[in-house]
Amino acid sequence: MPQKSQILLVDDELESCKTLSLLLGQAGYSVEISHSGEQALAAIKKQPFDLIISDLVLPGISGIDILKQVKEDYPDTCVILITGKASTETAVEAMREGALDYITKPFNVERLKIQVAKALEKNRLVLENKYLRQQLHGRYRFDNIIGTSQAMQRVFKRMEKVTGTDSTILILGASGTGKELVARAIHYNSPRKDKPFIAINCGAIPADLLESELFGHVRGAFTSAFSDKAGKFEVAHGGTIFLDEIGNMPQQLQVKLLRVLQEHEFERVGSSQKIQIDIRLISATNVILQEQVKTGQFREDLYYRLNVIPIHLPPLKERRGDIPQLARFFGEKIGKEMNRPQISIGADAINAMEAYDWPGNVREMENIIERTIALTDSPMIKCEDLPSDISKKLPETSMTSTKITREGTDMNQVISDIEREMIQQAMVLGNGVKARAADLLKINRTTLVEKIKRLKIENN
Repeated sequence: MPQKSQILLVDDELESCKTLSLLLGQAGYSVEISHSGEQALAAIKKQPFDLIISDLVLPGISGIDILKQVKEDYPDTCVILITGKASTETAVEAMREGALDYITKPFNVERLKIQVAKALEKNRLVLENKYLRQQLHGRYRFDNIIGTSQAMQRVFKRMEKVTGTDSTILILGASGTGKELVARAIHYNSPRKDKPFIAINCGAIPADLLESELFGHVRGAFTSAFSDKAGKFEVAHGGTIFLDEIGNMPQQLQVKLLRVLQEHEFERVGSSQKIQIDIRLISATNVILQEQVKTGQFREDLYYRLNVIPIHLPPLKERRGDIPQLARFFGEKIGKEMNRPQISIGADAINAMEAYDWPGNVREMENIIERTIALTDSPMIKCEDLPSDISKKLPETSMTSTKITREGTDMNQVISDIEREMIQQAMVLGNGVKARAADLLKINRTTLVEKIKRLKIENN
């Protein structure tokens, strides 16, 4: 059964209190009464209220004083003021201080009920949005981006340094490496986190529509412009706009974007009115913009404005040490989504995934694990369950295939190869943690570290 909304009623007139309390109680609300401002502030400190209805004129602390204190301590709580002495000045002051409404006595009961319902709905939406923002912020914490490899640690350090700045950022990386995920993480860990994050793919929108999409238009600007429309830059005011595939932006729009970055203003299509904006721009590309600059496809001055802080996301084949952790994360996540929470990934499948080059990077891995879980009945994904271009990459062990030839065999080299292979397998099974790998090999961690250095094993 849903909890009743809590309303604090503040009025020094006993009869008025009884009448209003009865009306609100009959409407299904829980009402607490205070007969003075001091009592009201004491009650507010004891418990939160969804709505406060206060008389303006009270002995001692006034309704305006209560309003100010509530807005300072509990800015999301709605306050309705009631008075028998209406004046323009007091009404203006009440609204300026943040009152939701100002009602005169004798009040209209139906209007009051409507305003109470409106206030409680506003309070519910505010709390719901705050909860969703908290969930969103938690989702995009840096430690929720998977990667223990040195390559990803360098990315995290760069991200941490730029969150407090407003500098433009250019995220570079192949398709599927998680460029938008990084952009969102930067936004939701920055001072702009409570403002909009607007993402737009410059390569997914026809060139003739992209300008309107970015900057909006006024009615009549073109044939299908039947009404005014705000663009993404306008919607993102105060927050962050993320332009993916920036290399696909047409030349004429590159000029306008450069001006926006320089002047912090723009005009809607078909209008000469300047619109001031405050945004942080993050862009991304999977092409080499320097090459496009050389060929004239991309403006050099815009490139330098975008590339103030570059962040390079390595492809998955350059961070193979992260593959086991990523695979198990996707297996658990997708398994839960498909109502199969016990899904696990076998060591042979992990080995095969680690040997594969992943041209589609993290996105390809997620899609393949989803497909494999959907087509597999077993609670464990084995190597043979994976697509053939991955499963055939499972390396054969040299420990069973080494032969002594007539020309002789370098035993030291063979032993080194065997050690290297065993260490690599142990690191995979140990999720890249040297202590776990050493336990699997029944050797000390310091011995393992020395062997890794001697054998020049990459520790991604």
